[in-house]
Order: sequence, then C-alpha cells, then structure tokens
Amino acid sequence: MKPPAHRPQAAVVISLLAVVMAILVPARASAATNLVTNAGFETGTLSGWNCPAGGVTTSAPHSGSYALSATPSGSDIAQCSQTIAVQPNTAYTLSAWVKGSNVYLGVVGGASTWTTSSGWSQLTVPFTTGGTASVTIYVHSWYALPAYQADDVVLDGPGGTQDTAPPTTPGGLTVGSPTSSSLQLTWSAASDANGIDHYDVVRGTGAAQNVGTVTSWTATGLAAATTYSFKVRACDPSGNCSPYGAAVSGTTSEGGSSGGTLPAHVLTGYWQNFNNGATVQKISDVPAAYDLIAVAFADADASKPGGITFNLDSAGLGGYTVDQFKADIKAKQAAGKKVILSVGGQNGSISVGDATAAANFASSALSVLRTYGFDGIDIDLENGVNAQYMGQALRSLQSQFGSGLVITMAPQTIDMQSTSMEYFKLALAIKDILTIVNVQYYNSGSMNGCNGQVYSQGSVDFITAQACLLLQGGLRPDQVGLGLPASSRAAGSGYVAPSVVNSALDCLTKGTGCGAYKPSSPWPSLRGAMTWSTNWDAANGNQFASQVGGHVHALP
Repeated sequence: MKPPAHRPQAAVVISLLAVVMAILVPARASAATNLVTNAGFETGTLSGWNCPAGGVTTSAPHSGSYALSATPSGSDIAQCSQTIAVQPNTAYTLSAWVKGSNVYLGVVGGASTWTTSSGWSQLTVPFTTGGTASVTIYVHSWYALPAYQADDVVLDGPGGTQDTAPPTTPGGLTVGSPTSSSLQLTWSAASDANGIDHYDVVRGTGAAQNVGTVTSWTATGLAAATTYSFKVRACDPSGNCSPYGAAVSGTTSEGGSSGGTLPAHVLTGYWQNFNNGATVQKISDVPAAYDLIAVAFADADASKPGGITFNLDSAGLGGYTVDQFKADIKAKQAAGKKVILSVGGQNGSISVGDATAAANFASSALSVLRTYGFDGIDIDLENGVNAQYMGQALRSLQSQFGSGLVITMAPQTIDMQSTSMEYFKLALAIKDILTIVNVQYYNSGSMNGCNGQVYSQGSVDFITAQACLLLQGGLRPDQVGLGLPASSRAAGSGYVAPSVVNSALDCLTKGTGCGAYKPSSPWPSLRGAMTWSTNWDAANGNQFASQVGGHVHALP
C-alpha cells in the first residue's frame, strides 16, 4: 500500500496559515454612517437645513469649500436645524466642527453641549432616542454674539423610515371665553402614527404660531370689542402638517383691567420668611410705602408634583406666630395693601411641566391662599418655567379664586430677552389676567437692550433698555415694573442708588433723566418698581421705601 501523497498536507498548512493571518491582521474600520443631509454644506446652499439667520461661507471652512455661517441678533440665537428619520430606542452620536462664541450642538428636547473657540473645535453629543421616529438636530449661538461657523455635521447611527404622511386635520374649533384682550380657542385632537409634535394657530392672515401639543389655547394681546378669526392645523415630529381646518371667529369684550384695587403706580417689596442676616421683620413692620408685599417663599409639596405649601418660619423670625402673621396680613389689606405669596426663589424646586403638575399647583395654591388670606401669587422660578403648563395652572387658579387674583412675575433679566423664551411666552399667554412683571435687573452682567446695544448692569441705560424689551414685546406699560436690590448686600451685583432707579422711572414715563438711550416716546402708565427685599431695605435705613417709593407714588 502506497503512503498518502504530501500535496494535501501542504494545502492544509496553507489554509491554517491563512486563518492565522486573518486573525492577526486587524479588520479595516468601516466609515461612519451619516444621516445628515448636506452635512458639509458642499451644495453651496443651506439645502436640507432650516436656518433663517444663516448662510454658507467659503472663508476657511473646516473641510471642503463651504461651511455654515450664522449671525445671532438681540432677539434671535441664529439656530440652524434639521429633522432626521431615526429608529426608536436606538443609540446615536451627533457631532460637528464649530468655531465662535457660545456655540451649541444638540437634539431638540434632548442632550446638548457647547463650546467657545476661536478655531475649529469638534463637539460630540451621544444620545439614545425614545419612542420617536425622528429627531431634530440643531446648532446655534447666543443673543447678540458675533457670527459663528459650523461644518461637517454627522449623525451616526441606523437610518429610520422617512415619515411623509401628515396628521389628520384638527376639528371642532371653538372660540369663546372673551375678555377685553383675549379669546380662548379649543379644538379636537388630531391623530398621527408617530404622534403630534405641535399645533399651529393662525389669526386672520397672520403668521402661524406654534402653541405646543395643547388642544386649548388663549390668544392674548387683542383689542377690546374686536372680532378675530382663527384656524388650526396639526404637525408631526417629521415636519408633516395637516391642512388647516375651517376658520372660526370670536369677539373680545369691552375694555377692562386686571390687578384688583392696586394703585396706578405700585411699589413692590419681597418680605423674607427666613433670617439671612437682613433685618428680621413681621408683616406689620413693612413700611406703608409698599403697596404690594410678596411673601418669600412657598415650599414644594414633596408628595405632589407641582404642589406647593407654606410654612411660616416662626423660630427664625423670633417667635412670629401663624395667628399674628394672618392678622398682620388682614391689617395690611385694611390699609389698602395687597399681600401675595411668592413661589420659587433662587433655590426653589417647584416644577410644573405637565397637566398633572399644573392641576396640583392650582389646587394647592388655592388652598394656601385661602388659608392665610393672600391676595395672589408671584412666580419667581429662577430655574425655569414651562409656559404652557404654568399658564394652564395660573388660569385654573384664577378661575377658582376669582377675577381679583393678583398675579405677578419676577423673571431674571435673561429670561425676558426674547418673546421666544419661556418666561416671556408665559407673560404673554396670561396677559389678560397678569398684574405686573417685575424683572430682576441685577445679578445678570451685560445684556442686549431693545435698541440692539449691549449695556452693563448698574446704569440707567441698562434698566431702561431692558424694560423697553417687555414693552416692545407686547406687555402693557401698566404690567411692567423695575426690579432692583435694596442694598449692595441684597444681591451679588447690580445694586444702584435709589436716584438711579428714579432716573430710570422718569426716562420711561416722562422721557427725562435718560442716559445715552432714550425711548422714542414715554410710557406714562409704567407700573412702578420692586425691590429685594423689605428686610434688606430696613437694614439700609429704608432708603428704597422712602426715596423710590415716594417717587413711584408721585408719577403721573
């Protein structure tokens, strides 16, 4: 018998060597998937992007021949966005090369990051989709900053199925509940396989206004005794929109005003329900110059999302009892003053971000207001507000409390830089029942004014050009107050002497005492001024009460 041939053994050796080599040689990396349309802007256009304040540039792109260039304004952050089909519950990575000041990259409703860089810098945002079939990515800068650039935007991950089917048209539109400046709209919900992203409302022949996912919305800022028509459509997360439903009309009532029996010009002071080194006071100690006293602050109800409680700090206030506190509130009211409860503050943790929280807020606030005899409520949520649901909560509270409810707000300066910001949106949404917005013109640094110029805090120009933003944005002059600290110890920065506050009041109401900025016309009915706090004012010899208070009450 012949021995086996050697050729098959050689073939086996070669095959084994090939396997070993295959193991030892690393696999070639695959290129990243990029779901972004016109990711490098190499079409020479903004095709695929929604970018109202942007354009393309050939000046030193990160790669290729073109890059995005967009310039913010005093009221716009120059956002460029794109909606992309994705797979639900899937991990993705968003990245882009950017340069400029405060350039943000992110996903609407999700993760984001930012940088400031004079040269090209790569931002990366990993995220996981929820149940959605599309996401909207964005890049933007910040108000009044110089132009920024972006290039080579990548969304890495599996592509989804493009949704091209629009939602059904919302029906059953009704227009009612008229006031002198508002009408309430309600309609039936539309349907879509991927859910409703928002509803657009058009008044007359005006532009569409995104009102979120609510099916009840109030049009504000209307003229008294005037008929308006409205129509509504629904849009899905992929940007598909239904046809508009039939237009429906409604008529506002005769003129009126909100705010109870407060005087034409008001001095507001916050009263501290705690001891932080300022003068400890009872409500009865607050000087008579203060027309409106805001008790700071309500507490969050840990057992009820959106709910509030109030707990008098009797120990910290030298044994001040609840019965004394209630009696002092009644005495102030008998003297023609209003005492309200402030919700929030720097450390406030109350959040109203859905319908349940809105209902909890309204019901708990009503209970607290009635228990202590408060005249109203102040919204001072420095960690942000949700205009849609806080608006719902305040309307519900007002409908239960009555038309005499005083509603004030104390947003930070940056919160009122644009009508697109949530605090400003809230103020406009409840304009017909809103009493005063006292913006905190301190602890803010430099800000853009209504004339497009940037001003540093602590000056007449800063105060007047900031207040002008509210007036140009749609609030009535009688709804605008100037918020300043009572002393240098009351705030980290932004304190000004009472004479500066008075000059700002004169500039806005009379056109006198202005700095470099002077409004084209005065607003004589501007409501007044506010201070943090009556306690710090007392520690400073009550200068704000006597000097600013006297000036406010002498306004025409």
